Amino acid sequence: MKKLILCIMVLGGTLVFASPAYSQSSLSSSGLIADGVSIGPVAVGGMTVGQARAAVRTGFGVPLQIAFKNRTWRATPAQLGASALVESALARARVAAPGTQLRLVVRIQRKKVREYTKYLQRVFSRPVRNARARVVDSKLRYTNAKSGVIVKPKLMEKALISALEEHDRKTISLVAEVTEPSVTRKDFGPVIIVKRESRKLHFHNRGKLVRKFQVAVGLRSHPTPIGVFSVISKQKDPWWYPPPDSEWASGSSPVPPGPNNPLGTRWIGLNYGMYGIHGTWQDESIGTAASHGCVRMHVADSEWLFENLEIGTLVFITLT
Repeated sequence: MKKLILCIMVLGGTLVFASPAYSQSSLSSSGLIADGVSIGPVAVGGMTVGQARAAVRTGFGVPLQIAFKNRTWRATPAQLGASALVESALARARVAAPGTQLRLVVRIQRKKVREYTKYLQRVFSRPVRNARARVVDSKLRYTNAKSGVIVKPKLMEKALISALEEHDRKTISLVAEVTEPSVTRKDFGPVIIVKRESRKLHFHNRGKLVRKFQVAVGLRSHPTPIGVFSVISKQKDPWWYPPPDSEWASGSSPVPPGPNNPLGTRWIGLNYGMYGIHGTWQDESIGTAASHGCVRMHVADSEWLFENLEIGTLVFITLT
């Protein structure tokens, strides 16, 4: 029941009764918060204090959503060390005038937010990965390129704190720097596969097989090495020099460019000893095991290959 307050004044010997009024404290005794009152983003007008408490707590407890590409992560305010001063807001709501918008104060343990941003770093950060070539069952395969991601912890921390303080539950985009790979399968450069037993050389470029060549490989006594190599030198019209410490070349003299040069007109050096790919004037040796470990090609074929590869080109030499 509302208490009627009468103000009695004596004017010229006459009693004057002032009009009745209601005290501010008596408004809350109705048990309902005034219409149009809100606490933060939650409308609590017309609710009991208990109803308002439940509504505000539920609204504040809605998890934050962090999104990156096709992944979404959720974090509750409690996980981020955030708590809302609900009782303080309710006390103000009880005596608030209709239509009043009240701020819901939030306390945040920044250490908890920093710990969570470190967690996001562990989940999402990764180094950029370029496509790589490898040979599986004598066939060239490529690994997929992947973009690199570096989460920006300070900016991410700022975004999370702002969302908590402003009671904003819109999805937060992960604050991160994305680095795209410099090499993908589509722009992967030249790759060579030499198949020793079948005496074949396959030339790939941009992920596709471009040409096949018949070649000569090393004798059984001087086999062409198996493994993964790269091109480290290219020479037109090279001189031939006898390999040191090689019995088969003992006593030989260097040979200048010309039709008697064992290297033909082109030399493609590998990062393994003195092995390489080169031309030969001995066309009849192509398709056989005839060299001292190098890969021989017809002169015209070696010239084409020379023009279409580059320093650093991968060379896979396989058994079959």
